[in-house]
Amino acid sequence: MIDRQKLIDYAADYGIDVSRETAERLDEFAALLAEWNQKINLTAITDPEGMLIKHLLDSLTLLPRLPKGPCSLIDVGTGAGFPGIPLALMRPDIQVTLLDSLQKKTRYLQDVCDRLSIPAQILTMRAEQAGTDPALRERFDVATARAVAAMPVLCEYCLPLVKVGGRFLAMKGPDGEAEAAQAAGAVARLGGAPVCCDTLQLPGRAYPEPSVRKILLVEKKQTTPARYPRPSAKIAKQPLI
Repeated sequence: MIDRQKLIDYAADYGIDVSRETAERLDEFAALLAEWNQKINLTAITDPEGMLIKHLLDSLTLLPRLPKGPCSLIDVGTGAGFPGIPLALMRPDIQVTLLDSLQKKTRYLQDVCDRLSIPAQILTMRAEQAGTDPALRERFDVATARAVAAMPVLCEYCLPLVKVGGRFLAMKGPDGEAEAAQAAGAVARLGGAPVCCDTLQLPGRAYPEPSVRKILLVEKKQTTPARYPRPSAKIAKQPLI
């Protein structure tokens, strides 16, 4: 479905080594997504070039920001499986948990993981419920989220899941730095260090327009107070400041 060599070449531009075998598996994942997308609405990006750049390559840009060696990662609001599934295919030493509140999406995720032999844990659960579950709270080295919510809200969903010494990686668009500034108070309350922001641009030469990406990194320095996360309605109406 996708141009595997182009994926390998694009990834190399970001210092990421994608083997031919892994490129084949990422291609298989894209094909499964396209197959399932005919049954349920998973993504509006369905052309091969868009899949390659906007989904697969975009997800792989997190790789240099992950810990070295075996670790645990939870992808919050994973939806179609980004960035969690590409990261699992690239880093089989990572124990990946895919979290989504919609059962139809977790059914799709389970099918994909079964067919690609990805040993991921798949949970049908809201993020704020996961954050209060003793089996999940502060259990992960890394939490990731892509296009889920505004950064102050996202921090309350994700930081309770990260262990002290771990990190939260939020994938944002061009306004990421402004969102990082807005989330400063939330990050401090939830036990995080000040947000770091990395800027990168996805290729534009082979897709209609370039895409600026901001990767926001929050290091978890202290235990999150027990009162967080709050119920979802309160998080939405009164984001932490």
